[in-house]
Amino acid sequence: MSETPTNLAEALPREQQRVRGLIEFYRSIGPAGAFGVAMMQASLAAADRAAASGDVVAMLAAYQDLKEYEE
Repeated sequence: MSETPTNLAEALPREQQRVRGLIEFYRSIGPAGAFGVAMMQASLAAADRAAASGDVVAMLAAYQDLKEYEE
């Protein structure tokens, strides 16, 4: 069992990894999953930009956005 992240610097990359896994699931659905894939890719790009900039507010917003995606 993996540990629960205790800070944003740990939690954001875990959410990014989780959503990348979801993208593969949505791709396996076929054309019906294309919209979901596009939305997740946009969210991941925003999370990557936030993490690269070190903007904590943007990172928190990206983290919350990524948490909304479900299988």
